[in-house]
Amino acid sequence: MPSPDATPLPGTPLDVTPLLETRGVTVRFGGHVAVDDVSLTVHAGTVTGLIGPNGAGKTTLFNTVTGLQKPTAGRVLIDGQDVTRTAPYKRARTGLARTFQRMELFLSLSVRDNLRVAGDIHGNGTRGAGTRRRRELEAETDRLLALTGLTDVAHMDVSDIPTGRARVVEVARALMTAPRVLLLDEPASGQTEQETADFAELLVRLAGEGLGICLVEHDLPLVMRVCSRIHVLDFGSLIASGTPVEIRNDPAVVAAYIGTEEVA
Repeated sequence: MPSPDATPLPGTPLDVTPLLETRGVTVRFGGHVAVDDVSLTVHAGTVTGLIGPNGAGKTTLFNTVTGLQKPTAGRVLIDGQDVTRTAPYKRARTGLARTFQRMELFLSLSVRDNLRVAGDIHGNGTRGAGTRRRRELEAETDRLLALTGLTDVAHMDVSDIPTGRARVVEVARALMTAPRVLLLDEPASGQTEQETADFAELLVRLAGEGLGICLVEHDLPLVMRVCSRIHVLDFGSLIASGTPVEIRNDPAVVAAYIGTEEVA
């Protein structure tokens, strides 16, 4: 049966297994419960939002999904396969990629070379193809630079471009691994208004091509614009799930979070 927790973009069927699913995930650090029995899904062709106050457990949940943090209880499934005890690099091979709240880029390398590094690592299994593999890597690098609007700064060191555009480099680098599920942790941080508008269009386009995206973001207008389903965490617990309209009008969400923010 399809999950009730995902609404796809128009034309995307729900009668399929979620690309990503957490079932009752709990994470405890000593006596502190960072994530408390959280279940959610991410389907192909959707942008799913994960919002909440600082310290609500969003990044901890991402770390658990990617294997950087072991859950105290619960399960993580990718395309229906239980990966709860699977190493992070093996989860990446299943088509899982992420960006980080604190940027993890090679600042002394150019934008292009940051993407090339990811492509080289992803293509390690086909290095024997030699020249053909290199041409394919360069073509994919060019394609993603154009897709993400980074062609004009491709030659520049990441340390020399604005923070907002460096955030997009992280996304482009993640896309070089050909993911099916993309986890984005505050990717719009540091972006200008125009950069955020361009980024919103990019997310909608990627979802339209079948990618499943889970977005942690404090820019609520961006979340409300691009997400078809939003989950809200507070003190580690899931307090609401619904469409943008439902979340905007949920009294518990307004009291815990949205009431302190400006939502267009």
